[in-house]
Amino acid sequence: MATIVALHAHPDDEVLLTGGTLARAVAEGHRVVIVVATDGVIGPLPPRGSPRLDELRASAAILGAHRVEHLGYADSGHGRLLYPDPPDRTRFARADLDEAAERLAALLRDERPDVLLTYDANGGYGHRDHVKVHRVGALAAELAGVERVLEATMPRDVVVRLVRLIRALGIPFRYDENALHNVYSPASAITHRVNVRRFARQKQAALAAHHSVINASGRSGGVMRALTRVPAPVFGLLLGHEWFAAQPSDRTP
Repeated sequence: MATIVALHAHPDDEVLLTGGTLARAVAEGHRVVIVVATDGVIGPLPPRGSPRLDELRASAAILGAHRVEHLGYADSGHGRLLYPDPPDRTRFARADLDEAAERLAALLRDERPDVLLTYDANGGYGHRDHVKVHRVGALAAELAGVERVLEATMPRDVVVRLVRLIRALGIPFRYDENALHNVYSPASAITHRVNVRRFARQKQAALAAHHSVINASGRSGGVMRALTRVPAPVFGLLLGHEWFAAQPSDRTP
């Protein structure tokens, strides 16, 4: 049995980028640990804590994960403006790199994973928290002696096709197609392509557990709602593969 630790930026990222892979790993008898850097909350925490972390735990249970942890940081938001830190915690984008990496490294030393999943250097589509996950994950792996690091990503040509397919299905999604050619990873960087269509229903159910995002206004909320409502075979067509790039030191010569 192998142990897989998946580091993500926000609750819901664990489904979109790696949900099928994690569900498949559990089905094959492996131990899966999900770690999120942020609680997904922009402002101060409500009295009862982050609802998004509760949704993460529900999602992780659907995927079959054995452990869920939060590194203790706040969501940094996506856009030009980086808001001040909430009174009770630091935004991940402002977190000291060494401190954040040591928090993760302590968990890695405890779990002694065979594989650490992080993000590519672009942070996928460039979210500041996703870029920080790449940096924190790489340093934590070095500190804890984790030899195998796989970066969750997508081939850029697939991203373009996926956006076109989403639009063709009538799912509202506005994006500068030219910008898509500079996100995620080139096809040449992909080392692992995982077929997870068999776990499409499970992945879709885990996504549906993130009520806060699904019910949010704006582009992301609309896309998430649509993804949870399409028939499972269509969901599998859209999100039935997941891609990873091994860090250079972990690539087979």
